[in-house]
Amino acid sequence: MPISSMTGFARASGERHGLFWQWEIKSVNGKALDVRLRVPPGFEALETPVRAALAAAFRRGNLQVSLTISGQMGRETVRLNQEILDRLVEAGETLRNRIGGKPLRADVLLSIKGVVEVASVPEEEGEAEARNAAMLESFQEALTSLAGARREEGDRLNAVVSAQVQRIAELADAARHNPSRTPEAIRARLAEHVHRLMETGAAFDPERLHQEAVLVATRADIEEELDRLGSHVEAAQALLASNDAVGRKFDFLAQEFNREANTLCSKAYDRSMTAIGLDLKTVIDQLREQVQNIE
Repeated sequence: MPISSMTGFARASGERHGLFWQWEIKSVNGKALDVRLRVPPGFEALETPVRAALAAAFRRGNLQVSLTISGQMGRETVRLNQEILDRLVEAGETLRNRIGGKPLRADVLLSIKGVVEVASVPEEEGEAEARNAAMLESFQEALTSLAGARREEGDRLNAVVSAQVQRIAELADAARHNPSRTPEAIRARLAEHVHRLMETGAAFDPERLHQEAVLVATRADIEEELDRLGSHVEAAQALLASNDAVGRKFDFLAQEFNREANTLCSKAYDRSMTAIGLDLKTVIDQLREQVQNIE
C-alpha cells in the first residue's frame, strides 16, 4: 500500500423529499488528526458519526468539514385561525349594523394578519432517521473520495521521496569512496602539516606533531557517519513500503539524516568532501520539506 498524503479535497451531495445537502471536506497537513466540523442547526445528531468515520479513516491531518442545506426539511400546511376570524366577523357585523355598509368579503378577511397561518408539520422520527442515514451515506462518499485524493497525492510524494532517498544513498557512497579518504591522501595532508610546523622555525615538538596527526586522522574518519547514513537509507526505504501511517517516523528520520550530514560537513578536510556534504544537506532539506505532507 503506497504512502498517503495529508492534502486533499472532496465533495458529495444528496437530496431527499425536497431537502438538498452538500458535504465538503478539505484536508491539509497537521501533526495529529484535527477535525473542524460545521453543520447547520438541527443537524447536530450527525456530528458524532461523522467524527467517528473520520477517525477511522485517517490518522493525521487538519480536516475542515462543512454541511450546507437548501430546500424544505418538512412539509407545510395552511391553518385557519377560527378564533380570530370569528372575532373579526362579529366586530365587522356589529359595526355594519351601526353605520351601514356592505357585508364583509372573505378575501379581505383572509388577508388580515393572523387569520391564515402557515405551519410546518412536525417531522416524524422515522423520517428524520432515514434522512440522517441518507446524509451520512453521502458523507461516506465524500470520505472515500478524499481518501482517494490523499492516496493519489501520496503516489506523487512516494516518487519524489524515493528519488531523494536514492540520491542520499548515492552521495553517501561517493563520500565513502572519495579519494581524500585514502591512506595516501591522509599521509599527504599530514606531511603538509609537518612542513607547515617546520616552517615556523619553532623547536620540533613531538607532542604537537602527534596532536596534528591525530587531528588529521580523526577528521578523515567518517566511517560511523557513513554507516549511520546507510542505516537511515534502509529505514527510509522500509517506511516507503510500509502499510502504516509513517509521517511522524519519516519526520524524525529526516532529522537524523540532517544530523549525520552536519557532522560529515564538519569533518570534511577536502573541497570535494565539503561539496558532497553540502549536496547531502540540500537533498535532506528537500526531503524534510516533502515528508511534512506524509500522513
